[in-house]
Amino acid sequence: MKVSYHGHSVVKIVTEGKTILIDPFITGNELTDLKAENENPDVIILTHGHSDHVGDTVELAKKCGSLVIAPNELATYIGWQGVNTHPMHIGGAYEFDFGKVKFTPAFHGSAIFTDDKQIIYLGMPAGVLLMAEGKTIYHAGDTALYSDMKLIGERHPIDLAFLPIGDNFTMGPEDAALAAEFVQAKTVVPIHYNTFPPIKQDPQRFIELLKENIYGKVMNPGDLIEL
Repeated sequence: MKVSYHGHSVVKIVTEGKTILIDPFITGNELTDLKAENENPDVIILTHGHSDHVGDTVELAKKCGSLVIAPNELATYIGWQGVNTHPMHIGGAYEFDFGKVKFTPAFHGSAIFTDDKQIIYLGMPAGVLLMAEGKTIYHAGDTALYSDMKLIGERHPIDLAFLPIGDNFTMGPEDAALAAEFVQAKTVVPIHYNTFPPIKQDPQRFIELLKENIYGKVMNPGDLIEL
């Protein structure tokens, strides 16, 4: 299994002959190394409905025939735009041909803001557990620190976790370091930082805040981990 990071919260996973993109915010993301026209995902997984996570989903899914997996309200909204979707919700899991996906809680928001100043609420935000090839990846989405992250780590031994550290909209480095302790992943990678001025952070500071028994890795856009 190949797992790569591509700026902000964009993660690509290649497993079981499938290419999966999580939160493909590519167009308008100055930190990504990807170009939307070059991507051909089989599956797109969305954590919530904010534009910096939905990103290029509709365009990619229409071009590539991708399956979009998302929380129910967001999946319904995306589906109305002519995209093939699989709706799920927090606590639920489903076995796909590439592995199992389970949505976890995330304390955040989920909405689209229209040009005519309307807010379309898109249900609860989520984190994602992806279980494939005997490995488990946790993408926390956008979230605050919460104590039940301990249960995620206890119920699902995690090989690789992606945790937001940007502060302002999500956990900051201090809370994310405690989240890393809660989930007890073998490797922890910081995400969701430096894309916009309010979430400017030094990822190395997050690494330094981790306890000695937790391995943290700063991934630059395009960096790859093989599990």
